[in-house]
Amino acid sequence: MCAALAALLLCGLTACGKTEEPARQDIFAMDTYMSLVAYGEDGQEALAAAAREINRLEQELSRTVSTSYIYKLNENGSAAVSEETANLLKNAMDYSAATGGLFDMTVAPLVSLWGITTDSPRVPSRSEIDALLPLVGSDRVHLDGQTVTLDAGCAVDLGGIAKGYASDRVAQVLKQYAVTGAAVSLGGNVYVCGQKPDGTAWSVAVQDPKKTDAYAMTLDLTDVFAVTSGGYQRYFTDADGTVYQHILDPRTGYPAQTDLLSVTVIGQNGTMADAYSTALYVMGEQAACDFWRQSGGAFDLVLITADGRVLYTPGLADHISQKGADYDFQEVPA
Repeated sequence: MCAALAALLLCGLTACGKTEEPARQDIFAMDTYMSLVAYGEDGQEALAAAAREINRLEQELSRTVSTSYIYKLNENGSAAVSEETANLLKNAMDYSAATGGLFDMTVAPLVSLWGITTDSPRVPSRSEIDALLPLVGSDRVHLDGQTVTLDAGCAVDLGGIAKGYASDRVAQVLKQYAVTGAAVSLGGNVYVCGQKPDGTAWSVAVQDPKKTDAYAMTLDLTDVFAVTSGGYQRYFTDADGTVYQHILDPRTGYPAQTDLLSVTVIGQNGTMADAYSTALYVMGEQAACDFWRQSGGAFDLVLITADGRVLYTPGLADHISQKGADYDFQEVPA
């Protein structure tokens, strides 16, 4: 969800510059900066097509674009949407059910109430929060084919999975071109495929939550999606010095109280990784590890804890190329 996963180490992109320069494209979409890199004879054409797809999705899924399906749905309480949007709403409902509601697209009214991502954030009163909590829950969203209806006062925000879904679509677009390797960072939602011309995998760095200019670890990855969520990227401080981070707990309406600094989910589905990274951050260490075990290894996981540990699942053990000196690294028991 957040731009917490460093896009790609620059050394990983330039090491082969003497033999083949990659195609590059940078865009601003979905309220974040995005960086796309590709090798292969169709690299530039592939990235241009990927950028068009990202912009198309923003026009369809954004909560703030007045012509989008989601904007019209929230404004009118009911709307006919595209098959693609209906499917993504259904996916969001499924992820909400799978996570016990800890990922929930209907927190939109609470996000607006707090205003954390705006220029004027504030701490709402308990009564204001209590008034909106009954509006939270995927059962407030009703799908009938491509017709969507919301309970009165409810609103949806697909920001928690839109970039993940966009990375899924970008992956499909790239497959249509002669691309030998690509690395895409959509505001921290990373997708890497193929390899660099020297035959090596891509270096993906997980940001140190305590130091914005440092990495906690580096992973050599290919043909996967990786998404990090953490409360340190967006927050505000009130007059008393209390810090309020942007990830809300749908159960309480307040910023999540967790023993984790960040969660990185790595797997074969960008939409899933986006949704789960947020939910597992809210869950906390023990519940997140249990959730991973119950998934049967459907994804890999990196947890950075508040007490200075980096927990990683066994599937990542052979992919770690660098460990931050400030952390104690531990493998999560299966």
